[in-house]
Amino acid sequence: MPIPNFLKPRILIAASAALALSACFGAPDVMKNGGGKQSTTTKPSRPQVVGTPSFSSAEAQQCAFDLKQAGVRFTPLPNQDHGGGCTSIDSVKLLDIGTPVSGLGAMTCPLAKNFAAWVQYAVKPAARKYLGQEVVKIETFGTYSCRNIYGGRSGRMSQHAFSNAIDVSGFLLADGRRVMLDGGWTGDKSSQEFLRALHKSGCRRFGTVLGPDYNAAHYNHFHFDMSGNGYCR
Repeated sequence: MPIPNFLKPRILIAASAALALSACFGAPDVMKNGGGKQSTTTKPSRPQVVGTPSFSSAEAQQCAFDLKQAGVRFTPLPNQDHGGGCTSIDSVKLLDIGTPVSGLGAMTCPLAKNFAAWVQYAVKPAARKYLGQEVVKIETFGTYSCRNIYGGRSGRMSQHAFSNAIDVSGFLLADGRRVMLDGGWTGDKSSQEFLRALHKSGCRRFGTVLGPDYNAAHYNHFHFDMSGNGYCR
């Protein structure tokens, strides 16, 4: 049956409206997703708070007490799982140990306690003895870093991945001089004596001490961590 001429415009309008509605609500998933490709979004991993509260053990509480007794200002940090096997357990943020230190992040309490004592009883006296100056700042390459040893793609995890290591690179003196491991270790006599005295003292305070004589990767810093049992190189 032929469609009357007066109805044709109305039918065309209705058909157009139906097509428009199907574009909004009835389009196949293949069309909406660009040919069937699923869009994906990646969320950056964030540190997760570990279930147990920090400084809950008697050993950790004693360490925090010892830090306070030594006059060290610090902030306890929550236990964290950073992912990839990296953690910060019973760690602190050092605020004031009597000498400014650059690059400090999370440090396990035992590392923080021994580092503060090393600065107080080794760095300061050695600077006066060998350099005739006060140390006004200690420079470091940092503490926590989620990585393998030497930053390699494989191998065992570095103690930096557990906030249990610090890399010390140099010292700023009151007269403006900088005594750096890079150059100072083989530099003038007073710099050599100063840095070797600090290395020797570190070997009595930390579980593992690595310096420029260990390998090429440590030519410019002391690595101190609390693992091992007096490994000193």
